[in-house]
Amino acid sequence: MKKLGYLFLLLLFICFLTACGSDEKDATQSKEESNTGKEEANVTIEDAFGEQTLKETPKNIVVLEWSYAEDLLALGIQPAGVADLDGFNKWVNIDKKFDESVEDVGTRQEPNLEAISRLNPDLIIGVKFRHEQYLDSLKDIAPVVTFAPYGDEAVKNHYENMIKEFKTVAKIVDQDAKAEEALRNLDQVIESEKKRVEEADLAGEKYIATQAFTAQNTPTLRLFTDNSMVAQIMNNLGFKNAYESDKVEPYGYSEVTVEALQNFQEENMQFLYIVQEDDNIFKNQLKGNPVWENLSFVQAGNTHSLPGDTWTFGGVLSAEVLTKQLVDAMVNE
Repeated sequence: MKKLGYLFLLLLFICFLTACGSDEKDATQSKEESNTGKEEANVTIEDAFGEQTLKETPKNIVVLEWSYAEDLLALGIQPAGVADLDGFNKWVNIDKKFDESVEDVGTRQEPNLEAISRLNPDLIIGVKFRHEQYLDSLKDIAPVVTFAPYGDEAVKNHYENMIKEFKTVAKIVDQDAKAEEALRNLDQVIESEKKRVEEADLAGEKYIATQAFTAQNTPTLRLFTDNSMVAQIMNNLGFKNAYESDKVEPYGYSEVTVEALQNFQEENMQFLYIVQEDDNIFKNQLKGNPVWENLSFVQAGNTHSLPGDTWTFGGVLSAEVLTKQLVDAMVNE
């Protein structure tokens, strides 16, 4: 009987050792599978400072420039924090909105490092021309991706650069398919609006487009150049930009005074403008001014106003809105 008892205990001990070994093996396999998953999540992108690799797909993102916050919304992602939320909500007129959980993290020019740190982000997105001076402090909080929307290559075509950066953001957050869908939607909007232009018999018309305001008591006009979002969208719609600059304008426009408009006196020239109602230079300072009043497009009534809060520097969703606003101004007025 005693021998049977010892044999039974021995068998129990062997089973225990086998079970422990199996659990340890399973745990090791689970850990290896987990590590393998993280390796597969690694993504390498090119930002303003060169190539960098992000080890995991970020979930808790702080964005310091509006266009990339808009990109996340277009991809169905809510950022943890955004710089100058009030400003975004005022100027970026898209249908998709931030949740109440999204926190304000200072201004775009001066991000609030404490507010960012409290959100415990796993990624911060910024831009070189604003945030390079804060880069070391931001990197102490989380990995940072820094774009250069006004770099030498980017400024050659703001529209193409917007799409390129959108695809990069999508790659970072593993939403390539949603990015392609958003870009198809933009193409569909452009094609639909282009048909409206053709039906209005406006295809091929020459135009100049401006954002106008008072600067140092002087009526000032920003004429959009071919590399701008406005001109690229107008080109996609079938219009031709009459304004040419003798250099690449980094921000997509040249600042001029009303006298410069005398260079655009061709027949059927179209003039699009964005002004704030409380600073409408055409109704105020230039009303009765012979330089303005005698322009061919003013005489012919070919002036077209866009809403004062028209946003010309945004992402894919803003490009859809801008496309519709430009065609509405041309066709409905």
